[in-house]
Amino acid sequence: MMVTGNGKVFGLIGDPIGHSLSTFMHNTVFDELNLDYVYVPFNVGKKDLCNAINGAKGLNIKGLNVTTPHKVEIMEFIDEIDPIAKMIGAVNTIKFVNGKSIAYNTDGIGAIRYLEEITSLKNKKVIILGVGGASRAVGFQLSILGINELLFVNRTVEKAKFLINDFENKLNNPSLLNSKYLFSGFNKDIIFNYGGFDILKEQIKDCDILINATSVGLYPNVNNSPIDENILHSDLIVYDLIYNPIETKLLEEAKKVGAKTVPGVKMLVYQGAESLKIWTGIDAPVDLMEKVVMSKL
Repeated sequence: MMVTGNGKVFGLIGDPIGHSLSTFMHNTVFDELNLDYVYVPFNVGKKDLCNAINGAKGLNIKGLNVTTPHKVEIMEFIDEIDPIAKMIGAVNTIKFVNGKSIAYNTDGIGAIRYLEEITSLKNKKVIILGVGGASRAVGFQLSILGINELLFVNRTVEKAKFLINDFENKLNNPSLLNSKYLFSGFNKDIIFNYGGFDILKEQIKDCDILINATSVGLYPNVNNSPIDENILHSDLIVYDLIYNPIETKLLEEAKKVGAKTVPGVKMLVYQGAESLKIWTGIDAPVDLMEKVVMSKL
């Protein structure tokens, strides 16, 4: 990689960022496309978020990704937030244009993009395990894409209830219903529900898509699964947002019953591709990005 004074700088801010694979993924794409761009990881603490954004403007950095734990707090220091990201309540991509910062959330659309390639989302019932930032992004994206029912399952039921209430309030907002940001396939009669893990056995019977957005099964606890394998069935698509290990215990068990499985690498790659498009207008080579990530894992 040759970095020149004419190049463009992109990067990642988070704390910590040493585990991130985004640097390899994006820089490989820049090399492949012969672009004079570079992607740099920056370890930024919470108290320095404002300085980081102002510094990026001063250094003429063109774009940043935002990772844990800053996806919510960073919004305070952004000049303009994409309406969908504002409704999700978190951002992971920032573009700098004429000294102004504009923030987006590509986590949701990145996760859903691959799902749309393998199935229609229309009229589907989806269960999401967990209610963290990834759950919020993926769940909101699904809610505006035509699914019929969305159920959040969480150990702390009150947190799932809060998230569902937030979704219902936002999706019933007249300004959203009449805006250009609402997808044409939006189902205004979507059913929202929530509960603890005790309801899973019954609710999963007619479920089409199961998404794990918890950390259960994440390396090094690779022998753990968030649910009992006996309730899985062959009509499911099981999507685990964890990408290390590549095949989690949940995905391994889902394969045994004949369910279709989607590894978390897909979300990592596709959200990265969406970020690149926002920054550069380029349709990124997702096959190459996935190959790089898989080689590092």
